[in-house]
Amino acid sequence: MPEGSFAAWSRDRLAMARRGAEECGDVWQLEPGVYVAAAAEPCAAVLCRTQDFPKAPSPLFPPLRRSSGAPTAEERARAHAARMRGLRAQAVAARIGEIAPRTARFAERLPAGRDVEILPAVRHTLAEIGTGYLFAEDASALLPYAAQLFLAREVLVRPSRWVWPRWVPTPARRFRTRQQVAFTDALRPVVSRRRSSGRLGDDMLGQMLRPSPRYGLLPEEAVLDTLPGITVATFETPARAAGWILLQLARHPQEADRVATEAAGLPADPATTTNAHLGGLPYTRALVNEVLRLYPPSWLLTRHAPRQTQLAGYTIDAGSTVLVCPYTVHRDAREYSEPDRFQPERWLDGPDSPAKPGAFLSFGTGPHGCEGSALAMAMLTLLTAQTARRCHLSEPPGPLPSHQVTTLEGLAPAGLRLRATLRG
Repeated sequence: MPEGSFAAWSRDRLAMARRGAEECGDVWQLEPGVYVAAAAEPCAAVLCRTQDFPKAPSPLFPPLRRSSGAPTAEERARAHAARMRGLRAQAVAARIGEIAPRTARFAERLPAGRDVEILPAVRHTLAEIGTGYLFAEDASALLPYAAQLFLAREVLVRPSRWVWPRWVPTPARRFRTRQQVAFTDALRPVVSRRRSSGRLGDDMLGQMLRPSPRYGLLPEEAVLDTLPGITVATFETPARAAGWILLQLARHPQEADRVATEAAGLPADPATTTNAHLGGLPYTRALVNEVLRLYPPSWLLTRHAPRQTQLAGYTIDAGSTVLVCPYTVHRDAREYSEPDRFQPERWLDGPDSPAKPGAFLSFGTGPHGCEGSALAMAMLTLLTAQTARRCHLSEPPGPLPSHQVTTLEGLAPAGLRLRATLRG
């Protein structure tokens, strides 16, 4: 481990992650019992070897306590499979016309000629898209509850001097539970109405309400418990990514102009946008991938080793934590030529196009890879295209930075302010 590694990690996690990879290799020890996987091969191994490195259940929105008991592990697995039917690439492709109008409205609402804090506006737009995708005509009623779920998440992950056991009912956890109950109570009559009427809907919720030929209907509680987390996930992480994308459009005007030229082929009526139009944005998609490479919003993933195992020549002791670092993988010269250079062209078809499994981890990999990756890419690609088509972006003039880099809960350009100028 590098000298003074934990103190340095606390000061600048990104710099320390790169220093550890450069000085100590593909796997290095941050402190006793904590290892960092910093290269493509060990990172992919950790994410794919789920028996050796299982993912801990998310503590953010655990199942609510009920007198009837929580859904069983089998019911949760069935709920996940049903949810995935609504999130697979084919399902997203069929609903591009619902996603595109809201990305166009985001661009139209950007005020020209004055500095705007971007992340709240992006987050609101992506929340509209995400809840619309999940709940269709019921989305407007559920959107305020989704916003409160996000707020509860933000309160819960704020730094604290104390790390309380999960069973301690801290104020943040009580607030989280209240918002989770409120969201579930708002969703329950929607589920009951759809089931009683037989009009289940073609959205993701409708997919979950359809009976399985093998198992029949999912219990209502299994449906409800799985939705708070995925609702927030549809806009929380993509909003961080969108912030970095818009910042790069501001910093790289030639690339932004190329996106704008490509976006000119989108329909004048965004509601008529199809997956074929999305396929006609290869450079825009390449730019999105390049930003996700340089600024992976989930730059550090946590796994635990329940028993002793081997990883890239290291003996990982039972009970250890392994931190998987997409950030260092994506800036590894063995995987990417000129890894610190912003070069969207590397993602276009050609001999230098990244192809090695595990070399791109912005959506993870293996059994726990991001289930909403197709939806996220559709949202981000269309948001990028529509914004660049309508306006030039720039950072505010003056000595102050346009944003602060935060790394505690994902990689984000906190407080990002940009200025829009309408294209002629």
